[in-house]
Amino acid sequence: MRYLVALACLLSAFAAPAWAQTSRCADCHVANADSSAPLWSGFAQRHLEEWDHSPHARNNVGCERCHGGDATTFESFLAHQGILPGRNPASPVHRANLPRTCGSCHTGPFVSFQKSRHYEQLRAGNHDVPTCSTCHGEVAADLLSPKALGARCDSCHGPKSAAPRPERAANARLLQTEVRAVRESLNDARAIIRRMKAGPEKTAFEEQWQQAEVPLIEARQAGHQFVFENLEERLSVSKRRIEALLDALANRN
Repeated sequence: MRYLVALACLLSAFAAPAWAQTSRCADCHVANADSSAPLWSGFAQRHLEEWDHSPHARNNVGCERCHGGDATTFESFLAHQGILPGRNPASPVHRANLPRTCGSCHTGPFVSFQKSRHYEQLRAGNHDVPTCSTCHGEVAADLLSPKALGARCDSCHGPKSAAPRPERAANARLLQTEVRAVRESLNDARAIIRRMKAGPEKTAFEEQWQQAEVPLIEARQAGHQFVFENLEERLSVSKRRIEALLDALANRN
């Protein structure tokens, strides 16, 4: 029977959508979507669909990078060897282990998160505090909307919670909105610069653009530390530099 499953998985490489061909794990799970096997469930199907539309799929980051297993084979037993359920404390996708697992690729956010109070509590065994999936989803690599981010903050820091800090949600919503607006302005400036002819003027504007991006990156780092005061200060510096850049672009000869 297992050989028939393996054959179905192999054939799925030709019949499945183009995205599935970037991951043998996805190939097999697509081919067996109607299976009653315990490995397949509504959660697993949603998990795969989220991966399908994520930057992970677009960059060929397959399931094995986070879950383990052997992605070089279609044989079910061999492919799933070593994979542990997410609730197992030894699993790389256990809540306490997610920062290190995600940090193997996302080094900057991981380094910043390690400096946060939330990370200290997570390492101390409090699994109710935020981890990577709290704000970015389990596999979609999304960023919560300002409203959703505020709701997450309120779940722990709301007026009637165990650790009430009601200003947290309001600050998070406001700063998340401003970060998005600053990033959009930065993207607008980059689009203008890219259309310019190569030369000293373009090089100077590219350097000015980079100087405007640096404090925005630092603001994101402060966000992963949950130090909103630093985030706000770095964001204000980035905004001033972008305004100066856009003004110079609009008035160049």
